[in-house]
Amino acid sequence: MTKKKAAVINVALIAALLIALYIMEQILPPTAMVFTVLKKGAIYALVAVSMNLLNGFTGLFSLGQAGFMLLGAYTYGILTIPVEQREFVYQYFDGGIVKFTVPVVVALIAAGAVAAVFAYLIGLPVLRLKSDYLAIATLGFAEIIRAVFQWDKLGPLTNGSNLLRSYPTFQSVLYPFIVSGICIAIIVMLINSTYGRAFKAIRDDEVAAEAMGINLAHHKRMAFIISSFFAGVSGALLAMYQTTIQASMFKSAMTYEILLIVVIGGIGSVTGSCISSFLFIIFSEWILRFLDNDTYIGSFHVPLLRSGFRKVVFSVIIMVIVLFFRKGIMGTREFSVQGICNFFTGKSRKKKAVKGGDSND
Repeated sequence: MTKKKAAVINVALIAALLIALYIMEQILPPTAMVFTVLKKGAIYALVAVSMNLLNGFTGLFSLGQAGFMLLGAYTYGILTIPVEQREFVYQYFDGGIVKFTVPVVVALIAAGAVAAVFAYLIGLPVLRLKSDYLAIATLGFAEIIRAVFQWDKLGPLTNGSNLLRSYPTFQSVLYPFIVSGICIAIIVMLINSTYGRAFKAIRDDEVAAEAMGINLAHHKRMAFIISSFFAGVSGALLAMYQTTIQASMFKSAMTYEILLIVVIGGIGSVTGSCISSFLFIIFSEWILRFLDNDTYIGSFHVPLLRSGFRKVVFSVIIMVIVLFFRKGIMGTREFSVQGICNFFTGKSRKKKAVKGGDSND
């Protein structure tokens, strides 16, 4: 199959998916759990792919994703709260200091840009570190930025420890799918470009990459900034999904969840991160939800089924996956129409070769 034909089939499949989602919205009630899974899964897919760009394709172990999502969420909220609503949102801070609003699309781009600027400033000293030291430094940044945004001195801008609300949100499941899809497509094009090959070379062997003329500092900084930009966009989408913003939401546990999604999907696989994002949300938010409910069969109380037991079972499932699928669901492979066709074509050729060898014997 030619690349042109594969691209046409991919576009047709994406269009069919969007049409199917639109039909689902017309049939099912807006409160259906499936929409919660789809919306949150699409948002987590974007942030997981952005982390995979850094951890999986460049080999930089960063744990600052929650911090950049926080920056994106607050930037979006601050810039889009209607002027007439600001005195009610910033009621303890005289209506805040921002007295204008921008369109949603501009705010999404600004959310990514602010996260990217912070990534550039932080990356100057931090990217000199390697491995666990880099992870600790970026995790520390995420915790510091969360504490700073709750500081009352920044209240006129961030509303302190109070909620940001009344900004535009999305009702349709199509919105996060379209925005996340466009961003992931850009990341995929970057990975397949010369810059992407340089990132992979740095991941495989920094000494060899530098010997080939790759500027390590420049490319590491670029990967860090790009990853943070898309993390900021995903933070803005998460703010739209949650309908309110509070710094306490963006704890280190959020970063660990994203890292877990990347590991389960396969470090170095974009489609693996996307698939595992939806699986993670489906199991954690939907399928295992019944385990948190007290259950009685007649007068007999079923043991263990109570609040919090869902997380215990979910943790066990994750441990099993990590033990038996150490490279993740996809490993470093990618799911694509062309890949499937090549797989079956190669398999059929192998069978023909085996048959030909048997006949010669």
